[in-house]
Amino acid sequence: MVSRVADEKPQLSKKAACNSHGQDSSYFMGWEEYEKNPYDPVSNPSGIIQMGLAENQLSFDLLEEWLEANSDALGLRRDGVSVFRDLALFQDYHGMPEFKNALARFMSEQRGYRVVFDPSNIVLTAGATSANEALMFCLADHGDAFLIPTPYYPGFDRDLKWRTGAEIVPVHCTSADGFRVTRAALDDAYRRAQKRRLRVKGVLITNPSNPLGTSSTRADLDALLDFAASKCIHLVSDEIYAGTSFSSSSPAAGGFVSVLEVLASRRDHTLLADRVHVVYSLSKDLGLPGFRVGAIYSSNPGVVSAATKMSSFGLVSAQTQHLLAALLGDKGFTRRYLAENKRRIRERREQLVNGLRALGVGCLDGDAGLFCWVDMGRLMRARTFDAEMELWKQVVFQVGLNVSPGSSCHCAEPGWFRVCFANMSAKTLDVALQRLAGFVAKMGTGRRATPVPARSLSCPIAMKWAHRLAPASAKAER
Repeated sequence: MVSRVADEKPQLSKKAACNSHGQDSSYFMGWEEYEKNPYDPVSNPSGIIQMGLAENQLSFDLLEEWLEANSDALGLRRDGVSVFRDLALFQDYHGMPEFKNALARFMSEQRGYRVVFDPSNIVLTAGATSANEALMFCLADHGDAFLIPTPYYPGFDRDLKWRTGAEIVPVHCTSADGFRVTRAALDDAYRRAQKRRLRVKGVLITNPSNPLGTSSTRADLDALLDFAASKCIHLVSDEIYAGTSFSSSSPAAGGFVSVLEVLASRRDHTLLADRVHVVYSLSKDLGLPGFRVGAIYSSNPGVVSAATKMSSFGLVSAQTQHLLAALLGDKGFTRRYLAENKRRIRERREQLVNGLRALGVGCLDGDAGLFCWVDMGRLMRARTFDAEMELWKQVVFQVGLNVSPGSSCHCAEPGWFRVCFANMSAKTLDVALQRLAGFVAKMGTGRRATPVPARSLSCPIAMKWAHRLAPASAKAER
């Protein structure tokens, strides 16, 4: 008996073994293929170019220049005196006041000071991933649901569901109206949740949108607040791309508008204030995902208290807070950085959009983000999710570009892809466009690219996964 038990392999907990992490998504699988064969212009010019990673590498030189001119911050000094010992000791998980003050000012500056953030309402987390999970922990019990407009960031399946036990009910948006969130789509999602006997606790949006690269209008945000008010539920706005909005600094001209700005203008703002929450991080606007700096902003004391306790599982290091307090506290630098970074994002996006347009491939009009939402339907043999996955494999393995298919973002319509542009040089983007041009030319001559068999993938369940994601109505059409 003893020997039999000793021979048995230890089993994972049900929480660890459940399949809600989403690791079998084509979004993550494309990363795996890239990591096996990464492009390098010198050492591996035929490798896969990473266009599935929304990183901002366009303005590192501005950050590096600041670091060279402010050696105290990087050297853990203040006015020339070492603060190493202070930073090396245990820090209160409420966060360093000087950093929270600087972060609150920076977030206000991004929004043209139309919203002023109170540092006492900020909870620091190890990136937006931790912030979103902590909010789900605070707002939803196991089996409760949040409504999320599609297409949405594939990582939400992991961030919101895996450890919390919460459910996601997609709000199906369509290209007919630019994938805007409509009241009809919200009501439909709410009804579907009720049929599944799920208690809806809130709506979560990304504004600007990932993967669409568009900012929500004031009218759309008002409609979302109306819906939340009518159902007595929460509204979470993930605004980690706020500083990438390049269309205009004026919301009247179509620029980024925070949900908090719209909330403040409503007569019922005091009734809704404790049910509206914002997520932010420095991963996209400053291009610092490795620093793991995220934040929850809420006027709900209960949420702030509970989320602060949760943050002890994923703190922002003291040396990171020290460095960034100095950087974000430099008003002259942040003003110049935000303006120049937006200019560079717009310029690089135009390079991609113009290159695709020359190939007859269109993009959704966008005003923010580090990616384009690209319609590759004309390159598919049919407008089905099977054909979308077939094209995705061809683009990854034959063209050598890792892009994210719309099915990985739960898009209700096949043929759309998220294509990132800010994590590479302009020369590398040119190489990517040249590769795609060759692929399109080959298809134009009637020599269709050879389909890639499923066994070429490290995880041959990609097609099964795409079918699982597709809406029931879309499946019926195939």
